[in-house]
Amino acid sequence: MNDPATSHLIPLHTNVLKGFLLAAVGLLLFACMDSTTKYLTTHYNVPTVVAMRYIVHCALMLVILAPRHSSKLITTQRTGLVILRAAVLTMASLCIGLALQRMPLAETTAINFLAPTLIALFAGSLLGEHIGTLGWAAVVTGFIGVLLIARPGSGLDALGIVFALGAAVANAAYQVLSRLLASTERAITLLFYTALIGTIVFGLALPWFWEGITPGTTEIILFISMGTFGGLGHYLFTLAYRYAPASVLAPMTYLQLLWAGLLGWIIFDSTPDGWGVVGMVIIAASGLLIAVKSKFSKAPPVKSETDQL
Repeated sequence: MNDPATSHLIPLHTNVLKGFLLAAVGLLLFACMDSTTKYLTTHYNVPTVVAMRYIVHCALMLVILAPRHSSKLITTQRTGLVILRAAVLTMASLCIGLALQRMPLAETTAINFLAPTLIALFAGSLLGEHIGTLGWAAVVTGFIGVLLIARPGSGLDALGIVFALGAAVANAAYQVLSRLLASTERAITLLFYTALIGTIVFGLALPWFWEGITPGTTEIILFISMGTFGGLGHYLFTLAYRYAPASVLAPMTYLQLLWAGLLGWIIFDSTPDGWGVVGMVIIAASGLLIAVKSKFSKAPPVKSETDQL
């Protein structure tokens, strides 16, 4: 006899290789989105670029998903937290855009990957999770990595570093809220609200920042592709969790550092120096420590967002 509490869930099928491939492509699309953002911020101000990303993302969801999912896109259990989560992501998007305008792609991505380490701090006070020795070791290690990347003499823009750190803090808060909401909200609903709130916030601000520049055909394509990269990347990465457990996929997220380094080299002819590479490796190591800690923690399980797609 089926359990009514779980009858709406989609069965998960273990296929680690498929999960890895989906995650790898999703992370590549995230790096492509950041690369496109960085390129466009050399021609347009950051709020305009971020606004176009969210507008395209929201339009795609309305055209492709609204006819199929209708009310599921907007039905929530904890609307206030859902909106707060979306607002936090808009702040992260603005900060990362401002950081990319001033700093190389690889270094900006690496500092933003401090977020999993910051989550270890947030989880203790907000989620009641025990940090432990391994968690504190990851926190310290992650900050050492950032210091190596942003050390004096690295040539990085100081304000860009501040914006990158701000993006990491906002991203950490976003992920903590995602964890809080995973047991009650559908992933597709959370994804729609992030697109909707971002569109509203930056759409309302757009008239104040629009500089009257008429985009050419290439730039229009880039604006559209930026929103497409973000939306499709989130979908593929979320889908990956249907085929592989979180403990297996968590270390995969650092593949985005590799993609960012390659795209930064190919598109912008920018490569990190030796100490910068060491810092990136250390930040990745701190995140892996968090993944190991999470794998062996005894925290009660919650329903995955992917269970509710």
